[in-house]
Amino acid sequence: MRSRGAVLLGVLMLLLVACGASGTSPAAGGTQPAAPGNWRLVFHDDFNGSRLDKGRWATCYDWNDHGCTITSNNELEWYQPGQVAVGGGKLTLSAERRATRGSDGKVYPWTSGMVSTGRDNWYAQPRETFTYGYFEAAIRIPAQGGMTPEFWMMPASRYTPPEIDIMEFLGTTDRLGMFVHWRNADGDARKQRGTFAHTGFPGGYHVFSVDWEKDKLVWYVDGVERFRVTDPERIPHVPMEVLLNLAVGLPSTPPPGTNSAQMGVDWVRVWQH
Repeated sequence: MRSRGAVLLGVLMLLLVACGASGTSPAAGGTQPAAPGNWRLVFHDDFNGSRLDKGRWATCYDWNDHGCTITSNNELEWYQPGQVAVGGGKLTLSAERRATRGSDGKVYPWTSGMVSTGRDNWYAQPRETFTYGYFEAAIRIPAQGGMTPEFWMMPASRYTPPEIDIMEFLGTTDRLGMFVHWRNADGDARKQRGTFAHTGFPGGYHVFSVDWEKDKLVWYVDGVERFRVTDPERIPHVPMEVLLNLAVGLPSTPPPGTNSAQMGVDWVRVWQH
């Protein structure tokens, strides 16, 4: 027979899971990371103003030239600063089906938004870089298909790998991808993927996190560990920038009738020991 304390604990856990599924509780966030350790907050943005803090965020990749994209992924969007908005206590990245000519001469069927702690152009200095720490953001992904909301990290060198993908939904809304990319001893690019399935992601805000230490990477969703990597070859040891973006058409195009989508970010925090 279970004790009264065990029953009460079980009820409490059910309530916590329910809050995580709805997305109402995680957005508030905790005062400390889910990972153990003595942490200090070194970077944060609660998006409480009426405009993006340009001192903290760029609106393109480091190869910004009146906009940007990642052509090697065959993505459909051309990122523009007008697709980034702050208001109502959140950051909104908006994707729209609107033909946009990039500075590379190509016409992209979609335009979208992104932010990065990196540079305004290839030759500038990044705003913020981090080596190790606990990285977290409260994010609401769009419900539309064909979208790829991402929360990730790339080297300040501007070349990948290595790369840490804290949150990536590759054209799906119910299967989270968590990746680490690295080069092996022969210089070949490699990656390891963790997944976590949950049908309620678009229904509210969820907290996506990674604890990046010298000897491990641990991913969390709403404070619960979901993936871990400890192979020394796979752990990055270089300064990295933090990015959030709403890509389109990776790996599949949005269905007919889908003409817009939005990714919401309630807050972003970086902690270090």
